[in-house]
Amino acid sequence: MRISQFFQLVFAAVIAGGLMQAGSIIYVAQVTGIGNNTVGEYDATTGATINANFITGLNFPTALALSGNALFVTNQVAGTVGEYNATTGAAINANLITGLNSPEGLAFLGNNLFVTNYGGNTIGEYNATTGAAINFNFITGLNQPEEMLLMGNDLFVANGGNNTVGEYDATTGATINASFITGLNFPIGLALSGNILFVGNSGGTVGEYNATTGAAINASFVTGVNANYLALLGNNLFESNYGPGTVGEYNATTGATISTSFITVTGDAAGLALSTSSVPEPSTWSITALGGVVLLGTMLWKKRQSA
Repeated sequence: MRISQFFQLVFAAVIAGGLMQAGSIIYVAQVTGIGNNTVGEYDATTGATINANFITGLNFPTALALSGNALFVTNQVAGTVGEYNATTGAAINANLITGLNSPEGLAFLGNNLFVTNYGGNTIGEYNATTGAAINFNFITGLNQPEEMLLMGNDLFVANGGNNTVGEYDATTGATINASFITGLNFPIGLALSGNILFVGNSGGTVGEYNATTGAAINASFVTGVNANYLALLGNNLFESNYGPGTVGEYNATTGATISTSFITVTGDAAGLALSTSSVPEPSTWSITALGGVVLLGTMLWKKRQSA
């Protein structure tokens, strides 16, 4: 075997050995009353606090949504959507969208941002860069709409007022099935895993449904919770408990409890958002550097040989 081939195999083996591990952050909207509320930042693997006051000066924050390195936050009482740097928490535009009617949910389709107006029973459509309105009344006739979720071109909407999840065309706003899922108990949160749609009922459960047909798989997949907003990370399902001020963690396949108090916040826990990234493990940095040196040495050796 040539020396260059040996070095290349060593370098490939180092990469295959897994130099990268996932570093994940979970953002939690925290409500302590009307006024100076916050978004906290936590480790999504351990639940440890990174910064409980990552974003401050909010006014009853509810939903959170990430787009690239921008974190969007609805302020229910102020009737606004703010945009913040997801790394530093600094405001990009605290009043990106104004004049809303108790905004509760957020969803992205490309550069279009959908916002539920809980108080106006509508969904508005906005330019996610400028905040300019595309259509104030993109979807109407809802009943206390809460969170939204996109699956392809289908927009699912939790209607807390009539205990349903409706399905709509995300391009036109046309109704596909206003009663896609019925018999819920004030649904708020939604999360999607493959073809499974999870619905958080603030009445005490998380249900599991077929995302194509709406049929119940297990309406009581998780029980004994005050489920509000939901988020998924791999096979872990997180749900915010508005009353106890906690974020619980559950197995997304079985519903088994991992931790009922994975995160504990000051006040009440509302919207959730997850950010994942890959970073080198500290213990492998030296190996990474060695691999780079080996590859560079191989390239120089081959160049000298060819010359």
